[in-house]
Amino acid sequence: MPDESLEELAMECWLYGYPLVTAAVTKTAMTAVPARDDARRKAPVNQFCYMRATPDASFTEVVSPNADTLYSSAWLDLSEQPLVLTLPDFGDRFWMVPILDAWSNVCAVVGQRTHGSSGGPFLIAGPSWPGKTPPGMTLLSSPTAVNWIIARYATSGPEDFPAVNRLQDGTRLTPLSEWTGDPADHTPPTDVPVPAGADTTTAPVDQVHALDGRAYVTLLAEMMTDNPPAPADAPLLDRLAPLGIAPGARPDDLRPEAVAALDAAARNGPGTLRTLLARAEAANSGGWTVHRGLGDYGTDYAKRALITRFGYGANLDADALYPHATTDSEGRPLDGAHTYVLHFDAGRTPPVDGFWSLTMMNERQLFADNPLDRYAIGDRSGMRTGTDGSLDILVQHENPGPDRESNWLPAPAGSFNVFLRLYRPREAALTGDWTPPALRRTG
Repeated sequence: MPDESLEELAMECWLYGYPLVTAAVTKTAMTAVPARDDARRKAPVNQFCYMRATPDASFTEVVSPNADTLYSSAWLDLSEQPLVLTLPDFGDRFWMVPILDAWSNVCAVVGQRTHGSSGGPFLIAGPSWPGKTPPGMTLLSSPTAVNWIIARYATSGPEDFPAVNRLQDGTRLTPLSEWTGDPADHTPPTDVPVPAGADTTTAPVDQVHALDGRAYVTLLAEMMTDNPPAPADAPLLDRLAPLGIAPGARPDDLRPEAVAALDAAARNGPGTLRTLLARAEAANSGGWTVHRGLGDYGTDYAKRALITRFGYGANLDADALYPHATTDSEGRPLDGAHTYVLHFDAGRTPPVDGFWSLTMMNERQLFADNPLDRYAIGDRSGMRTGTDGSLDILVQHENPGPDRESNWLPAPAGSFNVFLRLYRPREAALTGDWTPPALRRTG
């Protein structure tokens, strides 16, 4: 096999394994604590961490976070037994509890769209469980042992946090062996052993990008044991055989040229993801790129890796759409050196059955620090409309003044990008009959 082909194969391997390696690193970063620690947004495996307030600019664990909902996050290991998920009654509040498998596909979701005000109890089982679902439970099957739950509850701001916190407390996980019919009897263990050498401070994306080729494929092969590839992956895995990529493989005996190709892929992989993003953004409409088909990627491994890098934890289209803009109406990169306006004509704001927001991201896909601690603005923000019913959102670095501050989304001084998040989008948004207006540079 020519060296160039081996290098191309190594890059395919890097992209293919990116979500599984990211899951491994993120799981360790968020679970390496002896007991639940809401303040640090961490909890041991199979326990919820309740994020009692929306994230701020110090949050680095997950790229492209949102400021619309409070999270309850749990990393699951279903290799030994299933878990029972119980939920409170959410009334008319928007809520959803998606479950991502280790390859970043949404393997199950319960929420307002599918269950109304509540549901359950649910039995979450992995691929190795041979048992039967107990009476009265709904089975949620996952193809992998490692899973990530990212429960979301709509919130209107700090004054609403206590009410949402009570709903978080009612969102619980219980091992099946300890299920007694009363989940309140289960007390999560404390003093859980913490893996030696776990890095809980470096952002997971930076940890993944720091791995050399051998370390990357070693972790990938290790994770594939309990998180098997999908049957549709077989043709690619046959092609990756020269790189020693298989569940449980020990790539210690790789040829030097294979190691060199994997090292090159590890070095070039982050740049490849940026190129993929730029290519997708170049095909946008009016400055916006709408990545459709999220949460269910099939064999589109490049797209799966791209979303893992820039929107890890993305939901199914029916639950949320994320139009993304990196350029203005004339195709120029967004930058805090300029001012912009996002203008909606009367009756043309995003069509949703839930709610919508515009979220600011810096060049690292994290929240941009600003004097107002305002990271998103939307239909629940109390913005002022024009006399004709139109709406202008001001996107800029400098405060536009007290009379216009209610409509201001602060931007960093340098490069930035924005997500327009639509929760429970209506048909017009799902089909593309409605598209967002372009950001127009005003200064």
